[in-house]
Amino acid sequence: MRDTDTKEVATQIKNKELVKERRRQIVDAAVPLFIERGYHKTTTRALAQATGLSIGSMYEYITTKDDVLYLVCMAIHAEVEQGVKEALGRPLEVQAALAEVIREYFLVCDRMSDHLLLMYQVTHFLPPKWQKKVLEAELRITDIFIQAIVELKERGPLAGLDEDTINLMGHNISVLGHTWAFRRWYFRKQFTIEKYIDQQTDFIMKFLADKKD
Repeated sequence: MRDTDTKEVATQIKNKELVKERRRQIVDAAVPLFIERGYHKTTTRALAQATGLSIGSMYEYITTKDDVLYLVCMAIHAEVEQGVKEALGRPLEVQAALAEVIREYFLVCDRMSDHLLLMYQVTHFLPPKWQKKVLEAELRITDIFIQAIVELKERGPLAGLDEDTINLMGHNISVLGHTWAFRRWYFRKQFTIEKYIDQQTDFIMKFLADKKD
């Protein structure tokens, strides 16, 4: 998780790497509990037991249960940003580079399906200032896709794409990744994640090819 996204969550620990490690431990323990029991019915005692920490130790890294929910949201965005930026850095041709960005994003959505589902179910319980930060982080992820398409447009055969189309496709890619998480109960009967990635990537590429002229 990015320090700039989580610095408002108070901690008594000075070791940044330890804070990052323990907070991810808390996040990964919290997600199945929140889904199974509900956000409001999950006690801090149950959360501490799931993390393997004492309540006192857990409160060295967070101050409220809202902190945990906020950190869940930020963990998703941090993993997406890392995967997509790594994909953009690979020396590939234009279409292959965009396909790699889409692939990395969808794989994160698959790995963090429960986190995504929880985020959409309970983000409205967060204080308004943190709801705003979660929304900003979500738009920042979409902007990564938009900027990737802009960069690829400048490098080659997507040169004819207009700004509105690029913006639309950035948002579409974001939503298609989330759709796998929301509908996995159905899609997994019909697709592997690899097949889903291939078919959605083909759809996006064909749309872009149709729009570039």
